[in-house]
Amino acid sequence: MTDKLNKIVLAYSGGLDTSVIIQWLKEKYHCEIIAYCADIGQGAELEPVREKALATGASKVFVEDLKEEFAQDFLFPMLRGNAFYENQYLLGTSIARPLIAKEQIRIANQEGAEGVSHGATGKGNDQVRFELTYMILKPDVVIIAPWREWDLDSRSSLIDYATRHNIPVPVTKKKPYSMDRNLFHISYEGGVLEDPWYEPDDDMFLMTKSPEAAPDKPTYVEITYQQGNPIAINGEAMSPANLIATLNDLGGDNGIGRIDIVENRFVGMKSRGVYETPGGTILHAAHRALETLVMDREIMFLRDSLIPTYARLIYNGLWYSPERELLQKTIDDTQVHVNGTARMKLYKGNCILAGVKADKSLYSKDMASFEKDDIYRQADAEGFIRLNALRLKLYSQTFGNM
Repeated sequence: MTDKLNKIVLAYSGGLDTSVIIQWLKEKYHCEIIAYCADIGQGAELEPVREKALATGASKVFVEDLKEEFAQDFLFPMLRGNAFYENQYLLGTSIARPLIAKEQIRIANQEGAEGVSHGATGKGNDQVRFELTYMILKPDVVIIAPWREWDLDSRSSLIDYATRHNIPVPVTKKKPYSMDRNLFHISYEGGVLEDPWYEPDDDMFLMTKSPEAAPDKPTYVEITYQQGNPIAINGEAMSPANLIATLNDLGGDNGIGRIDIVENRFVGMKSRGVYETPGGTILHAAHRALETLVMDREIMFLRDSLIPTYARLIYNGLWYSPERELLQKTIDDTQVHVNGTARMKLYKGNCILAGVKADKSLYSKDMASFEKDDIYRQADAEGFIRLNALRLKLYSQTFGNM
């Protein structure tokens, strides 16, 4: 099928890999290359993308502003599910790939392109995330993954190729780690970071101050939720993307949201990643705090048991799978009563709960109080304990003490 390709839509970032890929695709497939860049909050690095893509051989360039869709339809559902992978990673790269791939397929359909391509390596997770999305949204599409085809076997060889073809790239052999930025986070990996014993230089970080350099005075922020979604900061209503961007600034100034982990990739190997997720870290903590006030104990237990599976589906690129959609419906049903406000104290890398309130709350001060009350009869606890001890007593009498 690749011999008959007339057009290929490339998911283009302007980074090292995709800068080289435009030229390589033209040499290999002799067809029209359409560059597509999703604006999901990369910031200033998007400014030269259009001119750079055209200068390096693209016939057409699409730069699509997807920030609000990213926040509303991808980040917010994930945050409603309190998703984190392997207890730490808030899935900032994982959740972006399905949206990028969805829009890439839309453009391919619009432009009559038979093929799509991406710059993910044959060792990583992103190839899976992109291609599973391609296949479910356009089963007959031709997928071209250059890292699995070409003889350029390292970032250094890509830099050499770019130099030979006069392609400007944003990395050097001296500082070759890769970076992926969006509205939710920045990830860093590769190069010097491949040694887990290596502590990253502080000047690498772009979204957050170091905790040591953060203000000596805490910052307080109030986040209001409606049905599990954050809708306002300090009483001011904001769009989803603006709300996340505002919390990124507040969290970043206070050194919040850095993690350094060795994670298990879907393809089987371990990898080291360094991440900044300031706003997401605050939203995760605030959401959990509000849930403690308004969510039933057994519903919370069941929902929490789903989090590892839900997070793994996102990490593994299965956002559009029927099982993720089923879990999402269940998770969203648990969020109907998650309405209220959490007040967070941000201080030198710490995100601390400073207060939580809701108009309708399952917390009863009168019932929980250690002072005298007429609601709860403490004598009832004896029967409760005896009933719960019944099976334990029978076990002990039958088999002896443990």
